[in-house]
Amino acid sequence: MITGELKNKIDKIWETFWTGGITNPLTVIEQFTYLLFIKGLDDRQLQFERNASLTGLEPERIFPEALNHLRWSHFKHKPAEVIFALFSDNLNGVFAFIKNLHGDKHSAFSQYMGDALFLIPTPAMLEKLVTAIDNLELTAKDAKGDLYEYLLSKVATAGTNGQFRTPRHIIAMMVELMQPTPQDIIVDPAAGTSGFLVAACEYLTRHAEHSKALYKAEHRQHFNSAMFHGFDMDRTMLSIGAMNMMLHGVENPNIAYRDSLSEQNPDRDKYTLILANPPFKGSLDYESVSPDLLKVTKTKKTELLFLALMLRMLKKGGRCAVIVPDGVLFGSSTTHKAIRKEIVEQHHLKAIISMPSGIFKPYAGVSTGIMIFEKTGSGGTDGVWFYDMTADGYSLDDKRQPVSDNDIPDILARYGQPGEASRSRTEKSFVVPKAEIVDKGYDLSINRYKELVYESVSYDSPAVILNKVAALENEIQQGIETLRGILV
Repeated sequence: MITGELKNKIDKIWETFWTGGITNPLTVIEQFTYLLFIKGLDDRQLQFERNASLTGLEPERIFPEALNHLRWSHFKHKPAEVIFALFSDNLNGVFAFIKNLHGDKHSAFSQYMGDALFLIPTPAMLEKLVTAIDNLELTAKDAKGDLYEYLLSKVATAGTNGQFRTPRHIIAMMVELMQPTPQDIIVDPAAGTSGFLVAACEYLTRHAEHSKALYKAEHRQHFNSAMFHGFDMDRTMLSIGAMNMMLHGVENPNIAYRDSLSEQNPDRDKYTLILANPPFKGSLDYESVSPDLLKVTKTKKTELLFLALMLRMLKKGGRCAVIVPDGVLFGSSTTHKAIRKEIVEQHHLKAIISMPSGIFKPYAGVSTGIMIFEKTGSGGTDGVWFYDMTADGYSLDDKRQPVSDNDIPDILARYGQPGEASRSRTEKSFVVPKAEIVDKGYDLSINRYKELVYESVSYDSPAVILNKVAALENEIQQGIETLRGILV
């Protein structure tokens, strides 16, 4: 989460944009992101050079030596007019460089950066922004993701189309649970700024056994061009997502403008892993929804349609971790029951993690859960693991301040462990047999199965309580009389 001094610095940068005449929040985010991306490219180049100095090898180059003057570390201390000239030069300047950074003109990066515009109006304003961004400390884990989340919270329309920004630590937990491999083909059909894809990328590069495998040519090619896929209908989010992926070392992510629920999405039996938090509400063009999704669940509810879509997009044996509103888990309509029955009977439902309602604050107080399942086409659900998550390390109010209570480490420790089947239903986690879920109409609400322990509390009899009240009343009267005597 963005708090304290870092939050104040970002607010001042936002104010610089505002007072400089850039008042559209999405434009601010876009221009802010371009500057962060330009700095991030130089940060990566500096890291390559540090690594090369240790090995004695030639460093990998983002910037050819002839273009070193376009690097952040080279121009950040220059006079305002010099910096502005570097950005304003449409042929040989900084923006021209990043727009043509990717050689493949058909790549996602080229598509969403090709129409990038430099909109900062004055040298003084640009110099102020460069200095302020250079002073941001974004070295902590997930800092860039938290920064984007904080910036997007400033957009007045955030949440009106179901676009609740998924907290970085929840994304990280879901990725840890799914354990991506270098062979996976990963997709987020409602990608936004590509937070899930970035977290999967970080997981692979952070775990030694995977990071070593990525040095192999065939795995590296897959990592750069075929592993990561993300779709969205917001071009600003797509451009941020493409930059976000490139800054994390993915050269050609498949980030595309697409209405995932429509017929323009032909994907079927293609992916091995889905990580997503699809929109829960907002407008839906029902007429454009793919007919084969409506055959599975004839509804206008996007959360149900996305579940049907994920089953279609996954290969057999593919896994999915998806955030859904609680209504998906216990809704009594025919369509709600049908999609739950489909997952339980025809595939392998592994887990339901119930999350507290404050997870998405300040955007919304909606209660949600995480569904984890595997596409089999032939069943496989035996027992479903439930976890009652009540804390995520942050307060569950609009402020979302860090607190000590946090169930995430416990979730990661318990998931998939053989001893879970023997746990009591009074505990945080337990397993429910498929037969019981079927008997209860495929209800997947944890409250339907969790057992509460009631403590017996004994009280004094009414006569004893009345005697105590009378004695207390007598004591009060004596005190009053004592005070009266003092005053007289």
